[in-house]
Amino acid sequence: MIRVSAEVREARAVVALETTLVAHGFPPGEGVEIGLESERRVRDAGAVPATVGVLDGEIVVGLSERELERFDENARKVGPRDLAACAAQRAVGATTVGGTLAVCRAVGIRFMGTGGIGGVHRGWQEQLDVSADLGELARSQAVVVSAGAKSLLDVSATAELLETFGVPVLGWRTDELPLFYTARGGPSVSARVEDIDEVARIAAAHWTDLQRGGILVARPPDDSLDDVGPLIDGAVAAAEAEGVRGPMVTPFVLSYLHTQSGGATLRANKELVAANARLAAEICVAYARLADG
Repeated sequence: MIRVSAEVREARAVVALETTLVAHGFPPGEGVEIGLESERRVRDAGAVPATVGVLDGEIVVGLSERELERFDENARKVGPRDLAACAAQRAVGATTVGGTLAVCRAVGIRFMGTGGIGGVHRGWQEQLDVSADLGELARSQAVVVSAGAKSLLDVSATAELLETFGVPVLGWRTDELPLFYTARGGPSVSARVEDIDEVARIAAAHWTDLQRGGILVARPPDDSLDDVGPLIDGAVAAAEAEGVRGPMVTPFVLSYLHTQSGGATLRANKELVAANARLAAEICVAYARLADG
């Protein structure tokens, strides 16, 4: 059921990329562009991209450009629980962070770049809503580079659950967990890291010596949108008012933010996704050097 491209099979350093960003993270027609840009950034850093998605009855690891173009707003949003059903039903499935990590664990990929991970949603006290990304990260020996957690979440609660699951949150040259669009103001990270070799050494110790699971590397956005908080609150309130639930909340909120910010959040989102992919590739290459040594 899993098809791995020849390039990915033969590569020494591989970085996984999700397809939910391509299908649901950007306005129609723009997701493929940012997916291809992320792949270019990975290659520029010396690694091979492995974009993951479900097509024609297979879970594909290493989509071609032509295959990637089939992922639009009609694709299913596929988490870890949905992979087998989506493939068996021959649907087009765009993998989330959690879905991509489940595939990574199956085929032995240990590095991934994305925008923001899922986590604990606001209002969890009244209606429990926790992304499968967190559990999958905890059980996968993988480094995920992101701009923290998605902006619509309860970031403090998400950080607490990551601690409970034993997931190190490494701040890339920062002491705070980024708030996706905003660099400052989040909870403290478990450790600050300054260079890629340091992350590679931590990963080696965490996985080899301690036999532990995932690691989150939180990279702040280069251009912090410090005034976006009220817009996010408005987006979440609008989603609740319109009865938007479950996997449709994130694309609704993103669309709202892109419109209300005059495109500022869209531009920031595009850049941070590609930049995170490159950092993941740089860490991956450093880890491969360490393993060879």
